[in-house]
Amino acid sequence: MSEEILRSEYLYRGHVLKLRIDRVRLPTQQIVAREIVEHRGAAAIVALDGRKRVLLVRQYRSGAGRELLETPAGTLEEGEDPARCATRELQEETGYHAAQWQALGHFFSSPGICTEKMYLFLARRLTRGTVAPEEDELIRPEFVPFTRALKMIERGEIVDGKTIVGLLRVRGLLVR
Repeated sequence: MSEEILRSEYLYRGHVLKLRIDRVRLPTQQIVAREIVEHRGAAAIVALDGRKRVLLVRQYRSGAGRELLETPAGTLEEGEDPARCATRELQEETGYHAAQWQALGHFFSSPGICTEKMYLFLARRLTRGTVAPEEDELIRPEFVPFTRALKMIERGEIVDGKTIVGLLRVRGLLVR
């Protein structure tokens, strides 16, 4: 089952995203409009230290209207490899480097309206470096015991989608 795009019109073209309206024909031949946010994609990192603590970042998120606790993550630059983005974002947001990396697959953040593909990585064997956030990022890195982070998901204290997906995927690896 698929939809045939008949026409696309861009309403907004920004630095991080574009907004377009697609007129599409459904398999039933009905013509409908789809509002689509185009996004280059992103990489998110579940960084674990030798003491089974996960390195998270605390930052205010305008879309949520509050401070959230999240895995480090960032938007892919045009044509950037997701693994390269993950390495860059871990260092920029937390100051840490990882000697061991494992790809954990990807997921779509909100496929009904957005093209963003989120790539997940597990980072281990961490070493401390220098934090270098972007000018508009006010981020506080903090380590949380992995089992506590899972409980924080259950209690609704961690509500960020990429963080929940990443931590649950890593939990699946650790219990094998």
